[in-house]
Amino acid sequence: MRVVVTGGGGFVGSHLCEALLRRGDTVCCLDNFCTGEPENVAHLRGAPRFRLLRTDVTEPFDVPGPVDAVAHLASPASPPDYHRLALQTLAVGSRGTENALRLAQRHGARFLLTSTSEVYGDPEVHPQPEEYWGHVNPVGPRSVYDEAKRFAEALAMAYRRSLGVDVGIVRIFNTYGPRMRPHDGRVVSTFVRQALAGRPLTLYGDGSQTRSFCYVDDLVRGLLAMLDSDRSGPVNLGNPSERTVRELAELVLRITGSPSRIAYRPLPVDDPTRRRPVINRAVEQLGWMPRVPLDEGLRRTVAWFATRSGPPLPRIPVEA
Repeated sequence: MRVVVTGGGGFVGSHLCEALLRRGDTVCCLDNFCTGEPENVAHLRGAPRFRLLRTDVTEPFDVPGPVDAVAHLASPASPPDYHRLALQTLAVGSRGTENALRLAQRHGARFLLTSTSEVYGDPEVHPQPEEYWGHVNPVGPRSVYDEAKRFAEALAMAYRRSLGVDVGIVRIFNTYGPRMRPHDGRVVSTFVRQALAGRPLTLYGDGSQTRSFCYVDDLVRGLLAMLDSDRSGPVNLGNPSERTVRELAELVLRITGSPSRIAYRPLPVDDPTRRRPVINRAVEQLGWMPRVPLDEGLRRTVAWFATRSGPPLPRIPVEA
């Protein structure tokens, strides 16, 4: 297939581009690099089936040539980013999603929307099945991301019902692995960066809040399976193994051998207390489930971060 990947220069997007090329697809990667990094796809730029375009998908856009699928991953995805880029986050969830849907409609292409477990908010149902409608504060500090993704889901389903666009929606739970930005504010990257530097691991609240951590290679297998299917979803993609944030901190300290201590900070507003996906749909409809255990995924992630602990690499120019 020829696949357009919006946000293809980001953490997950770059791994998806790589996997698509590896299986023989042609990839057109779109990114404005407000949070993505050109370095994430620099190793792909010599590939004959890869094209990188600096594009802001919140503005109307098109790509030359045929399009068989559109994977819409463009969006800030970590709290520091979507707080800093609040209006941009809402714009890419609304206008950006519609522009990507229009591209898929024009070409009769499959459309994959990467939504998020944040649509469940601070859930009152645990674990979270796709049938759960969520418990979200629409005016809280996290709402720019939560509601942007909820709107994107509604818009995608409206295009499916009204215009016949072949839409599939996945809800991604906490994902980690190589190419995470050290200062993106996510818990895995923060803990690994702090541990490697010998600094205190900042743990918010008492550490009893839970998350489910999925290694990026596992997630990408799920994205490919959804892209290749005719399912509309939504389908949860995440690891059903639930860990407390305190357990994660202790595991990072053990893997890194760091002398760092744990420093406690107040819990942020509207921070979810529990997160764990029900993945029955993914198992039954896509034949997918995660394979990489947390300790193994963290070892790979720590090894990658350790190679990046020197001075920052120079930014690579991107074709216009």
